[in-house]
Amino acid sequence: MSDLLIRRALISVSDKRHLMELAQALQGLHIEMWSTGGTRQGLLQAGIQVREVSELTQFPEMLDGRVKTLHPHIHGAILARRDRPDHMQTLARHEIQPIDLVVCNLYPFERTVAEGGKTEEEIIEQIDIGGPTLVRAAAKNWAGVAILTSPDQYAGFLEEMRASGGQVSAASRRRWATAAFALIAAYDQAIANYFAASSQEPDPFPERLSLAFEKRFALRYGENPHQKAAFYVTPGQRYDCVAHGEVLHGKELSFNNLLDLDSALNLVREFSDPATVVIKHNNPCGAAVSDRLAEAYLKANAGDPLSAFGGVLGFNRPLDKETAEQIAEPNHFVEAIVAPEFTPEAFIILTTKPKWKNNVRLVKVGSLTRGPERMDFRRIDGGLLLQTLDSAQVDWSKVLVVTETQPSAEQWRDLSFAWKVVKHVKSNAIVIVKDLQVVGVGAGQMSRVDAVEIALRKAGDRARGSVLASDAFFPFRDGVELALQAGVRTVAQPGGSVRDADVIAACNEANASMIFTQMRHFRH
Repeated sequence: MSDLLIRRALISVSDKRHLMELAQALQGLHIEMWSTGGTRQGLLQAGIQVREVSELTQFPEMLDGRVKTLHPHIHGAILARRDRPDHMQTLARHEIQPIDLVVCNLYPFERTVAEGGKTEEEIIEQIDIGGPTLVRAAAKNWAGVAILTSPDQYAGFLEEMRASGGQVSAASRRRWATAAFALIAAYDQAIANYFAASSQEPDPFPERLSLAFEKRFALRYGENPHQKAAFYVTPGQRYDCVAHGEVLHGKELSFNNLLDLDSALNLVREFSDPATVVIKHNNPCGAAVSDRLAEAYLKANAGDPLSAFGGVLGFNRPLDKETAEQIAEPNHFVEAIVAPEFTPEAFIILTTKPKWKNNVRLVKVGSLTRGPERMDFRRIDGGLLLQTLDSAQVDWSKVLVVTETQPSAEQWRDLSFAWKVVKHVKSNAIVIVKDLQVVGVGAGQMSRVDAVEIALRKAGDRARGSVLASDAFFPFRDGVELALQAGVRTVAQPGGSVRDADVIAACNEANASMIFTQMRHFRH
């Protein structure tokens, strides 16, 4: 397939970034330009010669601009196959000149929804009709038409045009057509998602599910160096999360960094008091709350300092000078840090003092307000699993104390803390807490008793007087007995095992307490 000489262009855009530079370059290449309403007015004001589309259609815009380009003189000029003599004869018979280039992007529907505060009528007016029709037509006939749908494509297009005397290659046209079809698919999906979310249907799971994400950047590699990877974000939405966070410093984020930073932020959001979490391989190995952020950090790091080395830190307060000084102490090494903000003093310390100063990634996310995401997606070979997010909270006024001994006030405080942490640990999950500090974690074990043993080994002597949280019920009393022998005094678990009575009896025999939260937190 041969290169295409561009002689005539149709321009109709909502996103006018770099438009003037493009149009000026097209004018310099003596390309005839046609345009619509607001786009044309802007170009004329910039001194660019551009003709009104209604001259082609011999019909004015109507219905408040809803109908502008939906006309055979436009779509015939785009859709006619240049390799079909009968198509070209039809154009000649109706005095239609072929359009070689379409520059079009769409009404900002996603941005309008994301901004909030709009009526449904205002939102529906941002559903583009003519734009997607132009884009689809040009993309379908990519063999004879070039279609540009993003300002980011203009520079490459112009570079190719200048280098080849006003022509663009078939490879480029096909690439742009591919991007155009992807844009239309994502746009339509955003509209479908809006109507689904705003409907009163009780079932949140549609019969047909299509997902659309925008590529933010390529990653050096995936979980391992031999795997290729890229990072995509939900289009049209901006809220406080790692995906939309600002990288203030450090090496480029890796696949594993992003996973760990997201886990750190989701866990630290659970707490209202100053809190720090330490994430390693997508599990918390340390977490603590305190009156001061620096103290919370010291407690979180001390929970398992061996595992914390090279970990990812999460904070629910702006990272201050005092905390930064503790992080930058010798013998500490941090891969990445996520926080609402970094004070100027903290930023200077973290980027100048430690040996790893040049590499540590500092990610600012703003407030910790949760975004609108409601669903959790898991890919399996040949399909997709979809579930609502595990955002349910325990009603502590309805928690069952199932033992003869009641937890003390301090133990209730630690139980609440431990239960928030265990939700974020891979199953089977055990978390041991003492004085609002995680002192032992057993994660991702095939046997619950193995998870208990690992958590106890991490806790050591600190297990005495501690509380233990289990993400699911104990199927046997062996795991609880191990914990009690090590000094654990209170246990939180969902309950629901056929052997609940045996497990409760183990606690009663040790004069320890146990609560049933009646809520499970599996995390596979």
